[in-house]
Amino acid sequence: MKLKIGIIGCGGIANGKHMPALKKVEEIKIVAFCDLIEERAVKAKSEFGDENSKVYTDYRELLKDKDIDVVHVCTPNSSHAEISIASMKADKHVMCEKPMAINSKEGRAMLEASKATGKKLTIGYQNRFRNDSKFLYEACQDGDLGDIYLGKAKAIRRRAVPTWGVFLDEKAQGGGPLIDIGTHALDLTLWMMDNYKPKYVVGNTYHKLSKTKNAANAWGPWDTDKFRVEDSAFGFITMENGASIILESSWALNTLNTGEAQTSLCGSKGGADMEDGLRINGEERGVLYDKKIQLDGGGVDFYDGESDDPAYNEAQSWINCILNDTEPVVKPEQALVVTEILEAIYESSKNGEPVFLKEKINA
Repeated sequence: MKLKIGIIGCGGIANGKHMPALKKVEEIKIVAFCDLIEERAVKAKSEFGDENSKVYTDYRELLKDKDIDVVHVCTPNSSHAEISIASMKADKHVMCEKPMAINSKEGRAMLEASKATGKKLTIGYQNRFRNDSKFLYEACQDGDLGDIYLGKAKAIRRRAVPTWGVFLDEKAQGGGPLIDIGTHALDLTLWMMDNYKPKYVVGNTYHKLSKTKNAANAWGPWDTDKFRVEDSAFGFITMENGASIILESSWALNTLNTGEAQTSLCGSKGGADMEDGLRINGEERGVLYDKKIQLDGGGVDFYDGESDDPAYNEAQSWINCILNDTEPVVKPEQALVVTEILEAIYESSKNGEPVFLKEKINA
């Protein structure tokens, strides 16, 4: 018997990640597709469903189907909480695309709904499922780096502002690159450090390039009148144990030092970064060393190593945790801390003051 899945939101992230990945998972069947624009749902059905799959324009109607076991929420950030909570109350497990919610209040409501209903909830941080991320996480868990007291979360684009959908709409998305791609880098860094106790945050957001007319951009010039979110944002997070995290994010920044969903770590025994592949550094017998981890197999004819397909790995892991009744790799409690920190960076930038998170979390 296969788990039956409903897709709510058939836009870019559903077509680019969720549905193609789920199609490779043998234990599931996508039986319902929902989008406010019916044509999108119909198209998704033709590519990822079958003749018996259903199409909806109202997610509430989809949730009435008692045969659906799991829902993937792939809508704009502002509706993540509403749809996820309703889905869990309708007896569905929920995979919600990142970020968890548009603010911490809604994120906490999602977590409470999961606990109250007993339904599983996870958030789409697929970068945890990359081969380099998995290797580094195991190294951190084994204590190879010692006490990790500095983390750098990097999500820097030089000129790659998404010009489609609602990416530039602050009300729908809650922000720009910080909440869009900075969230991935922060999630990776917190996960590697295994540290989810932030003390206070200082941050700044900038609108320095968003009003540039006819700007160079990966997807063509952006509409300056519609660009209502920050073009870059930076935060400094102090954890309860004294560890520091630096978060850098941008869609448009005058820099050559770019990279997305990367983390750099400094510990008492060694360090690691993802600047040029995965590199580990340290000291041994009085001399310094650095090594580049080879994750593509190599050295063997006709074999390139284990396939690195984080979207599929994420989907398969998620389905396995439902079938085996285990915890998801991305726990909602962890995703909530990410949302709390992002919210605090925005708040700090707005007010020009540090934001003490422990007080907010305990509120």
